[in-house]
Amino acid sequence: MKGISIIIMAAGLGTRMKSSLVKVLHPLAGRPMLAYTLDLAKSLRPEKVIAVIGHQADKVKEAFKGNDNVNWVIQKEQKGTGHAVLQTKNALNDFNGTVVILSGDTPLLKKDTINGLIRTHRARDSRLTLLTVEPENPSGYGRVITSSDGKVERIVEEKDASDTEKKVRLINTGIYAFDKDFLFNALSEIRPDNAQNEYYLTDVIGIAGRRGIDINTIKALNPDEVMGINTRCDLSKAEKVIRQGINHNWMLSGVTIIDPETTFIDDTAEIGRDTIIYPNNFISGKTKIGEGCTIYPNSRIIDTQMGNGVKIKDSCVVEESRIGDNANVGPFAHLRPQTELGKGVKIGNFVEIKKSVVKDGSKASHLTYLGDTTVGRNVNIGAGAITCNYDGFKKHRTEIGDNVFVGSDVQFIAPVKIGKGAIVAAGTTVTEDVPADSLVISRTKQISKKGWAKKRRWQGSSSKGQKE
Repeated sequence: MKGISIIIMAAGLGTRMKSSLVKVLHPLAGRPMLAYTLDLAKSLRPEKVIAVIGHQADKVKEAFKGNDNVNWVIQKEQKGTGHAVLQTKNALNDFNGTVVILSGDTPLLKKDTINGLIRTHRARDSRLTLLTVEPENPSGYGRVITSSDGKVERIVEEKDASDTEKKVRLINTGIYAFDKDFLFNALSEIRPDNAQNEYYLTDVIGIAGRRGIDINTIKALNPDEVMGINTRCDLSKAEKVIRQGINHNWMLSGVTIIDPETTFIDDTAEIGRDTIIYPNNFISGKTKIGEGCTIYPNSRIIDTQMGNGVKIKDSCVVEESRIGDNANVGPFAHLRPQTELGKGVKIGNFVEIKKSVVKDGSKASHLTYLGDTTVGRNVNIGAGAITCNYDGFKKHRTEIGDNVFVGSDVQFIAPVKIGKGAIVAAGTTVTEDVPADSLVISRTKQISKKGWAKKRRWQGSSSKGQKE
């Protein structure tokens, strides 16, 4: 948008969060809080986006590495909001127009609301336009004080407000549109004459009033939209609103969500149409789910790529994996990072797979561990089979060829290779490579001693009688 630059206030630690992590990096639906304000700013296509950061500045910049169109300005000393805006003066030297000030802790703010603020500011040829709101409970926010004829006179922060002023419900959202020249001229006059000994941006409103400059306002209709995140309670409330919106949008896009209240989908996830998601599922990170999938209850899916027609049965954990079309996983399965499942693969109950490839049509139906393994096509892995991939110092690979049949209770002592079409008998411990189309078996000879159990029971009964 021509003639518009945006400043985002994101320098504060957020002491009321009671956290060692700077406030704007606290996650909301899988993304840092500040990401939502940055997205809003970019959607307006301004000439410049400037983010003022201070606490943990390096960590903030690292979290948004690759955002080359954001100008990061450091507020080295935390001397208040007015001081923070002053740090952007050099970055705006070659800009003339309207400066919109946003906050990094208002992630629910909508584009339409800011567009309304800008339109009002421009239509009235204003030097200063405030976004206000009138919530049921204004506690914690600066009050907008007006004259008897309704004109804005000043904004008073709650810590500096009198008892009478605290009863005012009209509050300042911390979101403004300023004429650039007026803004920096007025900022040069503010003084830290307040309880916090800080330079308040809100003092600019009083300066405008004393100069006889009209202060325009536009009221946000939804108080939740301009809610600032100051505590973990606020964070939880915002999380719920964002997740409700995410679920709503996916349902409108053709995804069935049985119970949106108990379905948690990150803002970074993607889901294909005709997928069905049952209650109590967590779909996190950059997960991408194809079309026609079914996610049964109680699973957690993280950073996973999933084809079409996949079924994730109850109570699975799937991390950083790739799952081919029409594969079935679970119930009670664990796919650990770097697992790749081909088309039509079946991974059943109580199966754990780590850093392994299982190719098309193969199955491990129950009670199996496959680590650092390549499993070929159409392989059967019997119950209780495991790969012994760790020797106490290093991990080793197991390679199982196409069409191999693995019986129950088999141990593969890696590194080992099983040739195509081989059969591994139940109870075998495989310590050497197996040629293709071979049978491998390692069992001790079975011995049956007739009458031994009966004799043992008789001896036990006789011994008991003697003691009595």
